[in-house]
Amino acid sequence: MHLVPPQRLIGVWYYTTDTATPTFPFQAPRGFPPRGSFIFLSYFLTYRVPYSLPATVDDLCSVFGSLRCSSSRETYVYRVSSRSLHTRTSRTSTCFPFRQPFVAARPYTRVARPSGFRMPHSQVDLLKKSKVLVFGAGNFGSCLADHLADSQHDVFVWSRTKGIVDQLNATHRNPEFLKDHLFPENLKAVGPEFPSPELVQEVDVLLFAIPTEGVRSILTELKPSLNEDDLPLMIFVNKGIEIGTKALTLDIIVDSCGPKIAKAATFISGPSFAKEIVRRQPTSVSVCSLSEEAASRASQLFHQPWFRCYTGDDPIGVELAGAMKNVYAIASGMADGLGFENNTRAMLITRGLAEMTRIGTAYGASPLTFLSLAGVGDLFLTCSSSTSRNYTVGYRLGKGEKLDYIIETLGSVAEGVTTAKGLKELIDELEVTAPLATGVYEVLYEGKNVASRAQELLSLPSIRELDLPSEVGKPTQRLMARLGLDEKRRSGE
Repeated sequence: MHLVPPQRLIGVWYYTTDTATPTFPFQAPRGFPPRGSFIFLSYFLTYRVPYSLPATVDDLCSVFGSLRCSSSRETYVYRVSSRSLHTRTSRTSTCFPFRQPFVAARPYTRVARPSGFRMPHSQVDLLKKSKVLVFGAGNFGSCLADHLADSQHDVFVWSRTKGIVDQLNATHRNPEFLKDHLFPENLKAVGPEFPSPELVQEVDVLLFAIPTEGVRSILTELKPSLNEDDLPLMIFVNKGIEIGTKALTLDIIVDSCGPKIAKAATFISGPSFAKEIVRRQPTSVSVCSLSEEAASRASQLFHQPWFRCYTGDDPIGVELAGAMKNVYAIASGMADGLGFENNTRAMLITRGLAEMTRIGTAYGASPLTFLSLAGVGDLFLTCSSSTSRNYTVGYRLGKGEKLDYIIETLGSVAEGVTTAKGLKELIDELEVTAPLATGVYEVLYEGKNVASRAQELLSLPSIRELDLPSEVGKPTQRLMARLGLDEKRRSGE
């Protein structure tokens, strides 16, 4: 089918229940469906979706969304523009509610909602258009690449998988992640070879959406292509602790690229499921960096009415919170798998937050960071939704499945499994009490039974509810010394 830029009015066609062939103001594409079905032209007009012809306009709306349409059982008139799809006849237009399928076209994911609520228009400044290179074409990398491309930035997505690269370029779909989503035309895939130095130096932003265990090798390979006198904005969205070294991503950046690059690194974290971001469900995240300028630039790059960004200066706390919440999500899933209900989940989330705050404060993070979107926000979402891969791992463990089988059949990375090992090493080093995190580690790596470990936790004596460790900040102090910064972690001093 011919591709039409979204800025143009695409046209109209008529389909009546009595006519086998619709009438187009332009030539109909080959293979147009026979009478009894119709083509839905999407926002970018890049694919065809055959459905049975609805009997009524209400049926039509139940499939495609809150369309502005009018009642006619005989004739449907569709007009596709850059903003919306309309059906019109001579009668008065009416809006109908709908249940939006995940394959709904882009205008409805951005603008229309089942309740009739209309999302504010995107805030796009074409004078600030950027070129972005995304490392990783998984769920989160793909959804953020889609978000940036939809904001009119030029986006390149790198993947080691040739099939993903080929399909993204040929069909604008990812065959492994967010399979039903149609990606914008200004999103291009590169790979499986590592991005060339020319491409790295051409882009304005490098976005890393890869598991923490792969960050060190990627940065080591990338370092020769970076010009420290003209660095792109470097944004990291991974959530984990490196096994063996107990290193956060900021430590890995210092080791691989040096302190100058680490001081400008920016971290994004918060309650954000990929499949909801691509459907333009309102989402908010924390954007933190040691550099106030870098955090502000990253926030401006991503900020939209449906993707709100809040800046901060505690990347260490944001990293720790994003990593640790995955472990507590496994605990929450285990509890649900054992048959416990809402009271138990609320208990686990609250006590998990207390443990996260103790560990983070002992490390040197601000306790307030754990009350942020990256802290309690992400913890609440991940612990209470079956969409979470980490919750799913815990739930299946609670049901008696073996960890190896769960990982083999999960289909995507659950970073909480690997983070649990690094977190246990960190807990031992900091000498912090964290029975929930320790219990998850023992189930995952020492083969303890989920039910037996839950009984042990419930048998612990009563303690003071809220406390902070007396000795705090040594790991952060060491990191700040390597960066040449004082304990305030301010880049301007």
